Amino acid sequence: MHQVDLSFTKEITKVEGAATLDISIKAGKVEHCRFGITEFKRFYTQAMRGKPYKTLPSLLARICGTCSNAHLLCSIEACEHALGITPSAQSQLMKHLTMYGLNIRDHALHLYLFALPDMFGKDSFLSFDENIPEQHQILHDAFAIKAAGNYLSIIIAGRSVHAVNPMIGGFLNVPKLEEVAEAIKKLEEIRPAVLRTIKLFADCQYRFDRKTDFMALVSQPFSFLEGEIVTDTGDHIAEKDFRDHLEHTVIPYSQASGYVYKGKSYMVGSLARLNLSKNSLHSKTKESAMEALTRFPSTNIFDNNLAQAIEILHCVDQSLEILHTTKFAKEVLQTPTSTEGIGIGVIEAPRGTLYHKVSIGADGNVIEGEIVVPTGQNQINIEQDMARLIEELLPQNPSAEQLQQELEKLIRAYDPCMSCASHFLKLRIAEAKS
Repeated sequence: MHQVDLSFTKEITKVEGAATLDISIKAGKVEHCRFGITEFKRFYTQAMRGKPYKTLPSLLARICGTCSNAHLLCSIEACEHALGITPSAQSQLMKHLTMYGLNIRDHALHLYLFALPDMFGKDSFLSFDENIPEQHQILHDAFAIKAAGNYLSIIIAGRSVHAVNPMIGGFLNVPKLEEVAEAIKKLEEIRPAVLRTIKLFADCQYRFDRKTDFMALVSQPFSFLEGEIVTDTGDHIAEKDFRDHLEHTVIPYSQASGYVYKGKSYMVGSLARLNLSKNSLHSKTKESAMEALTRFPSTNIFDNNLAQAIEILHCVDQSLEILHTTKFAKEVLQTPTSTEGIGIGVIEAPRGTLYHKVSIGADGNVIEGEIVVPTGQNQINIEQDMARLIEELLPQNPSAEQLQQELEKLIRAYDPCMSCASHFLKLRIAEAKS
């Protein structure tokens, strides 16, 4: 084996976390492609054992500093199901608003700070020139959209990350009238910016098509919190049965667990959601994004970016409808009807379907639990996509830098969350001798 050292990366900040890619090439074909997520395991499923269930959601929110509120709500849902708690109608609306704020902010972060620099040939978002009108508009739009999502999260959930208001059984506080009015103003102001964002990514010429299976939580109307797990092959899976269908796969060179469905890899995330349920989006979103929505269902992985932009618009439109029509009033937290039980929470986090399972004992402490995150579910799909992309690029005799850039663009389209770190892809290619 002749070793070609391409482990030249220093700091690549347009994804979250660290990963390695080991490739073996023989006669222009990829013999193996091993994508490893190299963050150390953090043992949350062990740490949750023996903890009082009331502390569990805030503990598990610390899994991620970006989409912490998704883990928070998923854990709350699992605990509520275990203890027979039915949230009030207002609490459910506030959970939806928490998810809308999260997605507006998180999708904007990925699209503008991670994905867009590639499209403009820039190393980072900080390289955009505010003296150039188009780039000035992009900078303004990015900060305005992200700020509106943050504000919505703050008035509803208490914080934009590691929220303090959502609790098992309800919310500790509700927004004030003036806060609701300000949120409405900010959301209405960013709507034209979101439409510009959709156009930016609809005009993107990047393509990588590979037939794969898609899976998402699907409901009518479109929801990040409710529904049934559906695949594009027509399968319907009840939330409580998810572990009977997702097959855990140990990947020896990765710190993350992989998953397959019926022995095959699949994709979760915004592209999966729009492929499976674009017709259930908010009516104003469907009207304003009509042309872009004709792209779905899509097999172009880069359309995940476009799908995220459309989801931002849905979150804005749905939030405005709720805020205009709801008068929020302080409520007492719902109390458990059971002292112990097993509960499952399933929600659509920004990057795809998130599963939390918890078993609570009669003493109120957690017996055991399980967490299945979106990036783990996408891991095998990403690996297979990169192997095929490499084979497509090899006849062009790309430089190491060009190869790495194209691979990272593809990985960024998945918007993976490999915990917060600055180093990303260490690439090692071993070329087998004939």
